Parts: sequence; C-alpha cells; structure tokens
Amino acid sequence: MSEQTPARGLQLRSLVRTDHVLEVFLETVEVPEPGPGEVLVRVEAAPVNPSDLGLLFAGADLAAAVVTSSAERPVLTAPIPDAAMRALAGRVGTPMPAGNEGAGTVVAAGSSAEAQALLGTTVAVAGGGMYSQYRLVNAAACLQLPDGTPAIDGASSFINPMTVLGMVETMRMEGHTALVHTAAASNLGQMLSRLCIEEQIPLVSIVRKRADEDLLRSAGAAHVCNSAAPEFTASLTAALRETGATLAFDAVGGGRLASQILTCMEAAVSATSASYSRYGSAVHKQVYIYGALDRGPTELARTYGMAWGIGGWLLTPFLQKIGPAEVARLRGKVAAGLATTFASTYAGQMSLAGTLQPASIAQYGRMSTGSKYVIVPTLDKA
Repeated sequence: MSEQTPARGLQLRSLVRTDHVLEVFLETVEVPEPGPGEVLVRVEAAPVNPSDLGLLFAGADLAAAVVTSSAERPVLTAPIPDAAMRALAGRVGTPMPAGNEGAGTVVAAGSSAEAQALLGTTVAVAGGGMYSQYRLVNAAACLQLPDGTPAIDGASSFINPMTVLGMVETMRMEGHTALVHTAAASNLGQMLSRLCIEEQIPLVSIVRKRADEDLLRSAGAAHVCNSAAPEFTASLTAALRETGATLAFDAVGGGRLASQILTCMEAAVSATSASYSRYGSAVHKQVYIYGALDRGPTELARTYGMAWGIGGWLLTPFLQKIGPAEVARLRGKVAAGLATTFASTYAGQMSLAGTLQPASIAQYGRMSTGSKYVIVPTLDKA
C-alpha cells in the first residue's frame, strides 16, 4: 500500500431499520490491501443515476426526512411506507453501500501483471459501492481511460453508454430497424441520439417540454415528439410511419405512454397495409420498460391488435446474455467516444456529506433533464 493511502476512509451507507425507518450515513471503513488481481481506486467522481436512488433511499418518504449530526457527518432518517417495506425484507438491518459506477486513480495494485499495469492510471469502474473515498475492485472490471482524461469525464462511462449500446444491439438482434425512446432529452437520451445519428439509425425521440424539443433538434435529431402537445398522437404516428420504428425503450414506465406508443405504431403500420384484419396487423410491436420515472401503474388500452409485447429490460441481464467478448467490444466503443458520443454533463458536484443535505436531494432527486449530479468523494475529510 502506498504511504499516501490512509488506513481508513468514508463510505456512504443506507440502512433499512426494523422500525420502518431509513437511515443513510457516512461510515468510517478500513481501506483494504489489494489481492494479486485487485486494484485500489481513489474515487474522484461517481454520478447519481436513477438506479442509485432506489438503493440509497429505499422508497422512503423524503418529504419527511430529517438530517441530524454535523455537516461533515450528517445522518439522514426518513419513514418508509408499509408498501415499500414489503419489498425490502431482504435488506432490513444490513447497512448497504451505494453507487453503481464511478472513476478515479489507481493508488495501489496487486502483484498480477494486469493489476500492476493499472497503477497510477485513471480508470472507470462499475463495481457498486462507489460512493466511497476508496474502492477495492478486480483489475478486470476496470476500464482504463485515455491518457489525460479527468475522472469526472469517465465517471458515467458504464450505465448510460452501455445501456444505449444495449438498446441498439437489442434492436439488431430482434430484427427491428429503428427505435423509439422516451425521456429522450436525458443524458442517456442525448447519447442515444448522437449514436443513432452516427450509425444512421432512424430514431423517434419523445420528450415532454418544448425546451427539450429544441435541445434535441439543435443537436441534429430528425424526429422529436412532445407528449404534452395536443398534436402528439398525430406527430408520433407520422414519425413512426416515416421511420418504420416498431421497437421502443420507455424510461417513464407508469401511465399510458407505452400504450400510446403501441397504438401509434399500429396506426403507422396499418396505414400502409394492403388488407384488413380484425386482429390488427401481423407486424410485431415491442415496448421495453427500463425505467420508472413515473412510479404509477402501467396502463394499457388495447387498441393495437394482437402482435405486440411489453416487457422489462435491464442492462445486467443483457450483458450476461451477449457474453464477455461482446461486452469488451462495447466497452471499447465507449472508451473511444467518451469525449463525443458518450459524453455526460452534470448540473453540479457535491461531496459525500453534501449528498445527504435536503437542498441537494431536492435537486438530484427530481430525476429530470438537467438535474444529474456527480459526487466527488475527495471533497470529504475522512
């Protein structure tokens, strides 16, 4: 271990207590020695993704949250509704580290050649527990960033970019030729738009604000539909007819949007059909829900025939399906495009302690366009 590496560091942890209360706090933990194939990363940037918030806050009522203790060591507590507790039985009483991904400098390495080759480099990691000052990971799990790349530029190099690539690969594997994407002005949505422009894949982007329309169009998006506009159904149907898109990835989840997309897909397909069938078109239409920006029920109004499907889509099962060699190929594409196709932007930075301040939670907890934040653990005092 380097003499400059401390014996202890801070880690953000989330605890679901038996009394139906969430407790999120900073824990002092031992900084471990790397094994032969491991490296120790000083975490310098870790983004707050929607998928992180579920583990971190466990469905608690944050409107009733209370923060106590000092500004450097805050403790957040909040009541957890009974409905949420039923899904949390497996983690009651166990403090859990949070943070799916991040980036930083390798400050210590095990004896293997693979680990030693990373010593002193900046790497991106998707190993969980990244809301920490130091994180021990397998060297094979690291993506070495190009020389001179700041950690913050590589902090979001896994979840959003690999999800975008996974959507495109799913489209190809399932025989579709174009895509529909909702919440399309998000960091992820902008990445997908850039990738589809580069690879000449027709994409229909659905947003809900005029400013988001303007953002995507100014970046070259050809088909942008506003779900809040009176002409949404007509404009979406026209875009689907022009692109031929029969596959959608929905980040919203709740409400009627998925059903509206299927209805418009059916209308677009039927407009060019030479014959009528009371069972609708024979063209399969698929919506994958991969997010939960709307946590209400998914409502279906079945006006799109019988050749359709709605299902869930998650990145991890997809990566397991395609295998290590293909994952490595996709990660190589991400590394090559960190400053362009897969670039991320943040509304602000905060320390680990700052993550628990109500004002910060009100900002990054919105999960809306332009509200993505990044945690910088080096701002905290151990």
